[in-house]
Amino acid sequence: MSGHNKWSSIKHKKGAADAKRGKVFTKLIKEITLAARTGGGDPAANPQLRTAIQAAKDENMPKDNIERAIKKGTGDLEGVNYEENTYEGYGPGGAAVLVESLTDNKNRAVSEIRHIFSKHNGNMGENGCVAWMFDKKGYIEVEKSAAEEDRLMEVAIEAGAEDVRESDDTFEVITEVEDLETVRQALDGASIQYAFAEITMLPQTMVDLDDKTSEQMIRLLDALDDCEDVQKVYTNASLSDSVGEE
Repeated sequence: MSGHNKWSSIKHKKGAADAKRGKVFTKLIKEITLAARTGGGDPAANPQLRTAIQAAKDENMPKDNIERAIKKGTGDLEGVNYEENTYEGYGPGGAAVLVESLTDNKNRAVSEIRHIFSKHNGNMGENGCVAWMFDKKGYIEVEKSAAEEDRLMEVAIEAGAEDVRESDDTFEVITEVEDLETVRQALDGASIQYAFAEITMLPQTMVDLDDKTSEQMIRLLDALDDCEDVQKVYTNASLSDSVGEE
């Protein structure tokens, strides 16, 4: 799991930078809009929307922005019609890469994503070529300095978590998608701080990469993550320790 941990941590540190805040907000607004469009505008009855709103709050998105995004999704305000697509491929070292896209122009999105793969020593594959290697789960990262393992496990498992795993300097709490918010609230109630909580695609197995290949992979993942039509990027690459620290 350490590879997933490193890329997730890198993404969140990158997203927290002020220079990236505009892009972060844009992606979150898209996610809220789509969630409201597909499941309705009531967070209490729409887990996907509830999770998207919480992610926006975690990034200090103004309440007005969140409410406008919901109204665009429900049709109360005019908005862009976004289309969901998933693209799959391989990066340096043969590691799997899964890309979730949310775009108003599918042709532009697929062209740009294919170009990024090609430019960074990767290649796009057919639908289904790597998706089977991932499971959709809730994921909460807790720094070891923030909680005792026994206490974290007690609270998380009692709230419905599937597992609590140890990984380098963190604990990883794994949940079913529908249980993520319940477990998150339980950690809040127990005053256990977490670095982030998200719905993600967890790899079933990892592919170890050396220092050079890890650096190439990071450049690919970073370029995909910066693409305006890309929402999320996942990989089963286990990045080298030196890259994870950079």
